[in-house]
Amino acid sequence: MQNVKGNQVETNVQFLTAEDAIAKIPANGATMMVGGFGDSGIPEYLLQAVMNRDEVTELTIMSNNITEGSNLNELFLLNRIKKAIGSYFTTNKAVMKAYNEGRIDIELIPQGTFSEALRLGGSGIPAFYTPTSAGTELAEGKETRYFNNREYVLEHSLSADVALIKAYKADKAGNLIYRKTARNFNPLMAMAADLTIVEVEEIVEVGELDPESIVTPFIFVDVIVKRVVNA
Repeated sequence: MQNVKGNQVETNVQFLTAEDAIAKIPANGATMMVGGFGDSGIPEYLLQAVMNRDEVTELTIMSNNITEGSNLNELFLLNRIKKAIGSYFTTNKAVMKAYNEGRIDIELIPQGTFSEALRLGGSGIPAFYTPTSAGTELAEGKETRYFNNREYVLEHSLSADVALIKAYKADKAGNLIYRKTARNFNPLMAMAADLTIVEVEEIVEVGELDPESIVTPFIFVDVIVKRVVNA
C-alpha cells in the first residue's frame, strides 16, 4: 500500500538492519530463495546475517547454484541446508560429494524452466507444461502430455517462505533498480516469496530513480537492508 502526503510517500516497506530482517525468517525448515548467478547478484550481506543466526537451519534453498567462496556455500558447509533446488551445482565439488553421500538433497531444474517456475510462482500460476527435459531423466515421474505431436512435461511453479535478493538502489518507497548482470533471478524471486528481504548498496529519495528504470516496484518488497561497507 502507498500513501502520498506532500512530498512524502508512505508504504508498508520496512527499513531494517540485517539482524532484525533475518529475525523474521522461520527458525527451522524454511524455504528460501537466494538471488545470484555465479558470483553476480548474491545477497552476501544478508547471508552473513543468516549464518550468524544459528537457529535458522534445515533450509530448502532455491538458487541457480551454490557458488564456492560465497556465503551461501558457507551456509552449506555449516550443514544448515537440507535441500537445494536449482540448475547448476556441479561446479561445487563439496556439494556433489555431500549429495553422493546422502547429506543433501538436490532437485535439478533446467535453467529456463527454473526462471519460468519463479515467474509463474510470483504470478499465482501453480504449474505449466514445457518441452524442456522431455525424454530425459529429469522428466522421470512427472506428468507428460502431447501438444501438436510434441511431448511436454508438467512442471510446478516455485514459491518460498522468504526471498533474499540483492539490488543496486532502492528509493524510500521501496522501489528497486539493479546493476547489469547482478539483476539475474533477483526480480523474479522478489515476486515469488511470502517475505522478500532486499540488500541494497544505496537508498535514495523518492523521485531520484528514473521511473523507466525501476524493475521491482515496492509492492513486491517487504524489507530493505542497506549493506554496511566492509561488513
